[in-house]
Amino acid sequence: MKTIVHVLITAAIAFGVPASSYGQTYPAKPIKIIVPSPGGATTDALARIIAEKLQEKWRQPVIVDDRGGAGGNIGAEEASKSAPDGYNLLFSYPAPLVVNATLYSRLAYDPDRFVPISLVAIVPLVLAVNPNLAVTDVRQLIEFAKTHPNQLNYASQGYGTTGHLAGELFKSLAGVEIVHVPYKGSTPALTDLLGGQVQMMFIELSTVISQIRAGKLRALAVGSESRNRFLPDVPAMSEVLPGFQASTWFGMVAPAGTPSEIVDKLASAVSEAIHEPDVANRFAGMSAAVVGDTPAEMADFLRRERERWGKVIRASGAKAE
Repeated sequence: MKTIVHVLITAAIAFGVPASSYGQTYPAKPIKIIVPSPGGATTDALARIIAEKLQEKWRQPVIVDDRGGAGGNIGAEEASKSAPDGYNLLFSYPAPLVVNATLYSRLAYDPDRFVPISLVAIVPLVLAVNPNLAVTDVRQLIEFAKTHPNQLNYASQGYGTTGHLAGELFKSLAGVEIVHVPYKGSTPALTDLLGGQVQMMFIELSTVISQIRAGKLRALAVGSESRNRFLPDVPAMSEVLPGFQASTWFGMVAPAGTPSEIVDKLASAVSEAIHEPDVANRFAGMSAAVVGDTPAEMADFLRRERERWGKVIRASGAKAE
């Protein structure tokens, strides 16, 4: 059925059927949002909030389909092969869209061919360390790392995650050698950070803010351009290392060939949904800053992110298979 729909839409576009004929009736059936993360992850949680609002608005089921694995490639590949009819969408974190093309030697999909809809939210990373590590600020951490090369381990949720790339960016700007320890997700990485098996981690603020406030972890810096209102006394990393910026963002895209009128309709609906007070409050509770930009603005953002992290990956020599 997907193949038939895809062929019909492609043929219609080729023979000049106006996109408005799709946009006027859209949506007329259930919408599926593929999430390239396991259930319970931040990506999944945000997608479900949006799905709930779109369902209320359009009176059509909006289904979130979690397809985690392989650094987000499994879900992204499925989305890329879906019919470009507006009923198959991808709600993603950075790796599948701007990182994996450089990190992996081969992908079964082309990230550049996805049609941007809207950048939805940004969650700052925080550099958290185990309190047993005898440092209280970033400068002390850099000095310790320089005098103890390759003796500090930093955890990440896996190759290509923003936590991994933030660590590589930190190594480059600080001129230190620390060891990357990749995990399969935030939960095992955070468990070992709390237990002292690893000493430091760049992780989404929403994931660790309770442990920071309880004194179980020490926050040394945030990865956003300026200080975060949830941790006002914690400096931005750029105050010590100019040019450092690392956040996890979340955005919605569609398969190549999705009609522009449907894309614009989705972008408007998503922006409207996430700016509703109750949604903005729920996002804030996850330390997520609402964005809701246009397809053109998201396309420009993705280009810049692809170039920025591509340079970090190539300089570090990081590879994943």
